[in-house]
Amino acid sequence: MAGPEFFADTTIIMYQKLLLAMFLGALIGTERAIVARQTAGTRTFGLVAMGACLFVLAGNFIDSHYLGVVNFNPSQVAAAVVTGIGFLGAGLIIFRGDTLHGVTTAAGLWMVAGIGIAVGFGMYEVAIFATLLSLVLFTGMWYIEHKVKNWVAPRVEQTADSL
Repeated sequence: MAGPEFFADTTIIMYQKLLLAMFLGALIGTERAIVARQTAGTRTFGLVAMGACLFVLAGNFIDSHYLGVVNFNPSQVAAAVVTGIGFLGAGLIIFRGDTLHGVTTAAGLWMVAGIGIAVGFGMYEVAIFATLLSLVLFTGMWYIEHKVKNWVAPRVEQTADSL
């Protein structure tokens, strides 16, 4: 049986995982709040990543603490997080006339859930790299999209006028 030192060390590691997941999710959420001016921002994204991490940590704890007593697979927890975040993301997607709003924010929430799961399973480098890629995709591609739209829009209007 493991002594109290083992559980103290394990608890500190869990705290660190939660902090990292929260920070990485909040980092992406900050981009969504400031650059994209979305309502789901720093707090929402931080909470989703931290919540996903917490579910994985709880699943891992139960799996290791009750090994041989109950039949449990931590990957089932990750699958449940993905399903649950799908419902949350669906609530963010709004139709207004012929346009669709909130899809990128919903995808971002789905991504930070994955980042939280990765942190929960101890995949720190992968979680950090995924955070960086997400920020590049959100911010960098937003800039490129707007440049292309500004370049294409006048040409489309000019073509429509000449018809």
